Formats: sequence, structure tokens, C-alpha cells
Amino acid sequence: MHVVMVASEMAPFAKTGGLADVVGALPKALGRLGHRVSVVLPLYRGIDPRGGERLGELPLAGDPLGRSAGIVARDLGDGVRVLLVEQPYLFDRAGLYGEANRDYPDNHWRFALLAAAALEYQRSRGERPDVFHCHDWQAGLVPVLLKTRYAEDPVLARCATLFTIHNLAYQGRFPLETIAALGLPWHLATTEALEFHGDMSFMKGGLLFSEVLSTVSPQYATEIQGAEMGAGFDGVLRARSADLFGILNGVDYEAWDPSHDPHIARRYSREDLSGKRECKRALLREYGLAEEPELPLLGVTSRLVAAKGLDIVTASWWDLFQRPLRMVVLGSGEPAIEDGFRALAARAPDRFGVRLGYDEPLAHRIEAGADAFLVPSRYEPCGLTQLYSLRYGTPPIVRTTGGLADTVEPFDPATGRGTGFRFDMPDGTGLIWAIDQMLAAYGDPAAWQRLMRNGMARDFSWDRSAEGYVALYELARSKA
Repeated sequence: MHVVMVASEMAPFAKTGGLADVVGALPKALGRLGHRVSVVLPLYRGIDPRGGERLGELPLAGDPLGRSAGIVARDLGDGVRVLLVEQPYLFDRAGLYGEANRDYPDNHWRFALLAAAALEYQRSRGERPDVFHCHDWQAGLVPVLLKTRYAEDPVLARCATLFTIHNLAYQGRFPLETIAALGLPWHLATTEALEFHGDMSFMKGGLLFSEVLSTVSPQYATEIQGAEMGAGFDGVLRARSADLFGILNGVDYEAWDPSHDPHIARRYSREDLSGKRECKRALLREYGLAEEPELPLLGVTSRLVAAKGLDIVTASWWDLFQRPLRMVVLGSGEPAIEDGFRALAARAPDRFGVRLGYDEPLAHRIEAGADAFLVPSRYEPCGLTQLYSLRYGTPPIVRTTGGLADTVEPFDPATGRGTGFRFDMPDGTGLIWAIDQMLAAYGDPAAWQRLMRNGMARDFSWDRSAEGYVALYELARSKA
């Protein structure tokens, strides 16, 4: 098949989170299965267009300002091609979505143009793809345009679409009059179409106008059909439950595997774990923490926001101080949570280390050097850090939600089965209970080694997930 993916992020070109990792890895896995993939991505300021092939300018049908977009193609091999949409006025900016914690006010224009460019490029070449795979709200207008502006187009009419929800909380909401400003028909300004609580929503366009819907874990697919996790769309998703599927994200083991990771102090494997101790010593030195006495080391790499449950950690500071452990943190986010971790480090600088910001090589060193990894999310569509942790022999401590529940099996010391630790309630009591379970297992070296090896044996490679997406592409084609 020829699959056209439309997304706002793709590793290594542009990244703010897990979406980029998915869009960076899934096309390669599809290519290995023999399919051809074109990824349509904005040409942001941080992307170097040199080395790409300029394919000319595209007029954008329906743009009231008469704008056009250039296309720069980069071949990645194995049937994967990236089509960079060049529109400097909209994409040549310091951020992907905004700056100083504020969204750009014209994001509706920016991502409407991305959708239009993806369609116009295929139309200009007279090439009908087998399916458009649209990722999150930024691509939500692709299925809408296909069923309105391009409904009678000889190339694109009745093209199939799969819409993947990576995080339902980000909904692409804009004033309702945006529908007319984008040149869309006014009949879309209803609750049966794009209207959402008085606004218009790009996310709703993807949910209602695509043939098939998916999200990034089976558990999250179930959770978002309920009011607590549905973010206002639970009714829509229940109505489309027969078309909604959960496929776990995979891991790019070419980048995340301690047996060949170039960023860590010493490489190791499931068969030979001896290098992990050296990785721990190096990480403690990097954070300025004492190597003695020997204490279990918890790692955190995350956006420091309440959705990730990190406020639960900072609020549990007194209980953490009573436990024989150390912790290293890497991330940035809400000021109150950042301040909470700074306070932890100030109170016990020999046991708690904090780095604010993001550093990809350091994230690898935390996965390798920590003894256990903390992911206490209030909700988590899939999560990738716990999957990395399993491969690095760093048992994760997670809350029972979304993809965390799908990927981490609670450890049972009696049978030796399991890969980590889970707690149910998003509060300090649940968190500390799970940490205590970890401490008890850590105190039994034989049990801990078995736990580490259990996780390292799990296979979350993209090849398996890619086969699931191929089945959904076929289903979408049958429905178009």
C-alpha cells in the first residue's frame, strides 16, 4: 500500500513528545513490511532543508489569502519519504505550537494549511494513496476536506482515512467563526460536525469524518469512552466504538537498547547485567550524589505537569525522606511542580538530584543508571518511558491507567512473574505503597535480578504494532 501520514511532529526532525517518536518509527516498520509511506510534516525553523529535493510550489485551494506552499522531499530509504511543507510565514518560528507557554494565535491557519498541502500534493501528482493516516488534532481537517472540498475530486474522492488519537486532551479548539475563515461550508458549524461547546474543534473533525479511529493502547481506547477520560468526546467515541481500536505504541530498539546505546557509561544486556552497576555509579556522579551508602535509585524523565502525576511525588516529600532511596529527575513543566522538585533537592541534596529542561542523552543515562523508574501518571494514552525502562532492566513503578496498565505486569515475588509495580489511586498513599513494594523486592537480590530480566525479555518492537496498523488501513479502505 501507499500510506500518506500527516503529522505535526516526526523524530528526528521535530519533537515535543511521544507523537514524534511514533511518526518517526512507524513508517520505518511499515517500510520493512513492504509498504510505501509518505510523511507530510511542516518545515519548521529547526529543520535543515538542505539535501532535500524541491518539488515546486502548490497553490492551496480554498485559502482566502491565496497562499501557496513549497514541498521539499527527503528520502529516508526503505520506502519512506518525508514531504516538508515550506511556508515560512507560518512555520519559520521558534516553537512548534507556541512560545512562552502560549499557543500561537494562528495555529488554525498553520495546521489547516498542513492538511490542505497534504491533499493538494497528491492531487497535483494525480496519485491516489491507499489511505491517509492522520495523527492528532493538527491533522484533523484532512478527513473533513476529503468529504467536503474534495468529495467530487477525480483523484481524492472517497479516499480512506485512519485518525489516530495520541492525546485526547489536546483538541484544536478555535472560535466557531474559524470554520468560515478557513473557507469551509457553514453546515459544518453544528454539533453533528465541527461545533464543540461553542467552538470548532479540529479533533472532532478527525473523530467524526474518518472511516476508522485508533488510539495508542487498548486500555486508553476503553477509558476515553467514559466521562472521566473522554475530555468531552466520550459520547462521540461511544457512538463510534465499533470503529475505535487500540494499538500499543512500539519502541525503536535501534535507539533504545542498552546493548548498543552510545550514550551510557557501559553497555549491558539481559545475559550480562554487569554494566548496569557502572551506569548507576556514573549517573550518581553526574548528579553530584554520593555513591555510598548503596541505596536504590529512582529515575524520572517527564514533563513536570499534573497530568503526569508529578505533583503527587512532590507532595509526598515527607514519606520519600523516610525511605532508603535516592531520586534523579529530568524534565520541565508547571512552575509549582518544578519548585517542588527544587525543594526536594534543597532539603536532601545528597539524595535528590534535579535537572530542569530536556537532554536526550541524559534521558538514556537515567534509563540505564536508575534501579527503578517512576511513571505516576493520572492518565497516559500509551507512554514510552516505561517501555524503555523494561528494556534497560529498570523496573517501572506506574499508575494503573492507559498504556501503563497494558504494558507493566505487577511483580509477584511468590511466582517470580511480572515486570514492575502498579498502584491504582492517584495519590500519595498509592504511590508510597508501590515504592515500598519496590523496596521489598530490591532487598532480595535474586528476585530483583529475575524482575529485571523479565522486563528485558518483553518485546514491544514496532514490527508487531505495524501489522496492526496495516489491518486498520485495510478496514478503512473497505469502509471508504
